[in-house]
Amino acid sequence: MDPLHGITLEKMLVELEREIGWEHMGYLVPINCFKNDPSIKSSLKFLRKTPWARAKVEKMYIERIVEFKK
Repeated sequence: MDPLHGITLEKMLVELEREIGWEHMGYLVPINCFKNDPSIKSSLKFLRKTPWARAKVEKMYIERIVEFKK
């Protein structure tokens, strides 16, 4: 079963920001939209156009949120 089934990119970002914060997200996935004036809107815009970064965020979500909830 796909652990990301039914989870939007926006929901991932909101949960990650709430659980670990922008600073730690920027440390784990060093991209400007997490490090410089981060917001959900700017992150969504960047991640929707950048498959490699989105894959890293999805992996971070699975490791930090999905696995933790088990």
